Amino acid sequence: MYNWKVVLLTIILLVTVRVQDPKLVEQFRLNYFDSLQSYQEPIKADNIVIVDIDESALNRYGQFPFSRDLYANWLNSSPENNAYVFNMGFTEKDRFGKDSDLAAAMGTRDVILSSFVSNKSQGDKPPRGFGKLGKGDPSDWLYSYKGMRTSVVAQYAEGVGAVTVAPSVDGIVRESPLAILANQHLWPAIALEILRVWEFQPNLAIKIKDAGVEWVRMGTLPPMYTTPNSNVQIAYWNEYERISFGDPLPDEKIIILGLSAGGLVNPVPTPTGAMLPHDIQAHLISTVVNGIQIQRPWYADQLELLLIIGLSLMILLIVYQTPTYMSACISLCTLLGTMWAGYHVWMTELLLIDVLFPTVAAFIVFTHATFNRFYVTYKLKELIKGQFGTYLSPDMVYMLQKDPSLLALGGERKEMSFLFMDICGFTPISEYYKNKDDPEGLVVLVNEFLDAMTKIILANGGTIDKYMGDCIMAFWNAPIACENHAEMAVKSSIEIEAKTNELKAVYKERGLPDINVGTGVNTGDCIVGNMGSESRFDYSVIGDAVNLAARLEATAARGDYLEYKTIISSFTRDQLPESYICEEIGNIKVKGKDELITIYSPKL
Repeated sequence: MYNWKVVLLTIILLVTVRVQDPKLVEQFRLNYFDSLQSYQEPIKADNIVIVDIDESALNRYGQFPFSRDLYANWLNSSPENNAYVFNMGFTEKDRFGKDSDLAAAMGTRDVILSSFVSNKSQGDKPPRGFGKLGKGDPSDWLYSYKGMRTSVVAQYAEGVGAVTVAPSVDGIVRESPLAILANQHLWPAIALEILRVWEFQPNLAIKIKDAGVEWVRMGTLPPMYTTPNSNVQIAYWNEYERISFGDPLPDEKIIILGLSAGGLVNPVPTPTGAMLPHDIQAHLISTVVNGIQIQRPWYADQLELLLIIGLSLMILLIVYQTPTYMSACISLCTLLGTMWAGYHVWMTELLLIDVLFPTVAAFIVFTHATFNRFYVTYKLKELIKGQFGTYLSPDMVYMLQKDPSLLALGGERKEMSFLFMDICGFTPISEYYKNKDDPEGLVVLVNEFLDAMTKIILANGGTIDKYMGDCIMAFWNAPIACENHAEMAVKSSIEIEAKTNELKAVYKERGLPDINVGTGVNTGDCIVGNMGSESRFDYSVIGDAVNLAARLEATAARGDYLEYKTIISSFTRDQLPESYICEEIGNIKVKGKDELITIYSPKL
């Protein structure tokens, strides 16, 4: 009954959009992943301290950039068992000529320097090798740059790493590569170098297969699994102790030095808000050091497509197979359950599965299907009202609107009772209005009479099949079931006769000719349903039982049966309650049949 194929087109469209994965959809998915990070409990990173060159440091030491002997003094006065990370480049010689002081201080501490990618090749090479395993070609997968700008004192550092990130399509930094290619050499990310130095590991290794990078490993430590281009998702739920440059430092920490004073550096957008570059490096280091593996599985896209299809089809089935309120409750629980499952997988396994788009897609399907169901139901109710509003009582029309299944489309065999009523002596009345040149008055009279009789039929649960001039055809037990259909049909005929007697007195006062009715009632099997063409049809009945009722009406109040205003068949009489008195008035032969039909005149 409901046009579910239209909703199916919506499902196909949503699946197509996800397969094409336009920028807006990708950004929608990434924003959902960002929101997941906010649910993680903040972790106090007790092994990392951020040192800011802030306004306080500028007030203390003067104009930036500082002379490099200032950094040398800072190192010499700081604990020896720290690892010192400079998130800044010393790519040019110090204008004060103090590079040697810094180099000498670096020889007494574990210092990791930053290198920055460049569009010019300067022949820079990484201080240490990067072992490669597997048959894959790094240039097919890793981010590649022409060159790398390293510090002028890089040879004195314990470690040198590349500072680089991989912004998403919306410019937000969510992940960073652990290895890149620069000047055709493999360079480790600074976070990787920090971990190598901090864990006293001698070397780095990367495994590249035909499908891309599988993992990166330091010495004997467990491998860190990455995306095919060596990216790792950064965990942004860490909290750090912050110290202004020049203030006393704790020991046995990773010290990350970076710029924070206004005008010296621009914040970078991240999933949890704008951050300073060395803050991002701190989170990346924490992610690597703590072995946090935020993973988006290789099968994620296929799983999400299956979720879209499965959820949408399930919602479609629920909407069309359950009552409205129940479908809304079940659909809501299904969608909330899907969102909870995605949240649970994230919180327990740190897996990034996009359940938001499938949920939104399923909600769109629910909205479309529900609207379609309401619209089709509304149109059906309007159709029922238009088709039956003038033939059934308002209560019966409401029952059909509430349960359209009561209206069988096509046709079905059913036992029913039929009533035909006709005005007898209509010719004198017609001539009366003709002589007065008032045909409109005749129409008013006929409509007034038929309206009174129609109200009787409808009040007794009958269905008006049609009006044929001054004749009414009605039936019972369809489309609404009526167990005592024979009684209701006969009751209506008796009330019609009584109402006619009332109207006769009224019409006599108007000076109109006498008026009578003849009514025939029969009970039997027939075919009832919508009949006609696809473009125009009527709800009607056909069968011998209908024809017999019409024949009885043509006999009533006429000829030998002039005194019998209502004539019923023996088939109807047999179904009447004992309270009805039926006088046998004769036998008639129906055209096309050999047997005689016994007829009766009922009284209540």
